[in-house]
Amino acid sequence: MNVDEKMSINDMMNQINWNEIGISDDFMFGKVMENPKLCRKLLETILGIEIRKIEYPERQKAIDIAKESRGIRLDVYVAGNDAVYNIEMQAQDTQELPKRARYYSGLIDLNLIEKGVSYNNLNQSFIIFICTFDEFRKDRHRYTFENMCLEEKDLPLCDGTTKIFLNAKGTMNDVSLELKAFLDYVAGKKTDNGFVKEVDEEVKRVRESKEWRRDYMTLLMRDREKYEQGRREGHREGREEGHREGRKEGKLEMVVQLIRNGLLTVKEGAEQLRMTEADITKYL
Repeated sequence: MNVDEKMSINDMMNQINWNEIGISDDFMFGKVMENPKLCRKLLETILGIEIRKIEYPERQKAIDIAKESRGIRLDVYVAGNDAVYNIEMQAQDTQELPKRARYYSGLIDLNLIEKGVSYNNLNQSFIIFICTFDEFRKDRHRYTFENMCLEEKDLPLCDGTTKIFLNAKGTMNDVSLELKAFLDYVAGKKTDNGFVKEVDEEVKRVRESKEWRRDYMTLLMRDREKYEQGRREGHREGREEGHREGRKEGKLEMVVQLIRNGLLTVKEGAEQLRMTEADITKYL
């Protein structure tokens, strides 16, 4: 690793300012939504229904069904009204959200049902992605998907699964004023909406927590450690090729995690790794 390369990574890490991290950061979003009042209000605003009560089965719910399969860690996972709700904040367009929504839905179902239990016992599930970009390029604030029959357009499958993609940069008049105000806030715009003000106050409260700031930086340090581990493993191999591959893999893991956390764009990550944006997107 040359000096210029090392300095560029360190500079990138030093540019992170905890006091400027907003609701569009998935770590911040997860912490804010630990407030049950705000989480329930957000769900009611998105879905247009009343939710009597929500419960947190686990904070930052992790689902890892089998060691051979890829596990997931959900930003927000709550239960209520005989349904489960997964809300994810997505700050970077990784071009794989539809497939990820499918995977999340499947793992959540596997997590919900026990061996020998009837499929009818599966709760209704909502997978919700709040995006700072327009995944489907139709200028809508909201895209809702449920399974329907192709031959009979008015025949729903009624499998109890709903996937919703919200776009903070939508331009259509297609959602409630309160939901639009929240999405504007996600996009970095100021608003006088009462609910948004409550969320913003919670963001400020999270920023004041030394413990949560330490947790956030710990996650970033883990990414840096992956990079260093890759470099060390390459060195121990005693071969220049192994050194290069280990270093490349470690740096790739770190940069990809920064992209997923919204701290780098795909373009910036590609420049750091000297790769094409298409290759970065494929890896994501």
